[in-house]
Amino acid sequence: MEQIKIRFGNEIETPTTEEKSFEDMFQSVNPMFCFSKRIWRPQMDIFETRDEIIIQAEIAGVCRENMMIEISNKAVKISGVRNSSQPDPTATYRLAEIQFGRFERVLYLPNVIDMEKVYASYANGFLELKLGKQPKMNYASEQKMPIDFL
Repeated sequence: MEQIKIRFGNEIETPTTEEKSFEDMFQSVNPMFCFSKRIWRPQMDIFETRDEIIIQAEIAGVCRENMMIEISNKAVKISGVRNSSQPDPTATYRLAEIQFGRFERVLYLPNVIDMEKVYASYANGFLELKLGKQPKMNYASEQKMPIDFL
């Protein structure tokens, strides 16, 4: 079974705002029309429990070896490639909603995560990341002072 590639680091590169807005403007008119390399943005959910942040990404048709997860202390970048499965290259499209090619999403984290508690799974077209949260330190324990309860 192929493993999902996860890379830890301090910084995650993101496209500039001008590049994103210009590209988004034309892709909203026609998803097949764009000036640069075609990049699509898969649908994602991010939520948190008491102990972890959970990210779910809908990326059906992407092989594990074609996806990359980058994690910093501030963000998670999920990127990869979904290869086209056009059955006949001479076919004329009447409707083209499924996007192929490179994809990328950067999600900013609401909490600092524990890099030792990162788990990824991929099944039925969904990638799920579970990111353990760093325990929050209360002010008194940071100062090495006893806490008095009333």
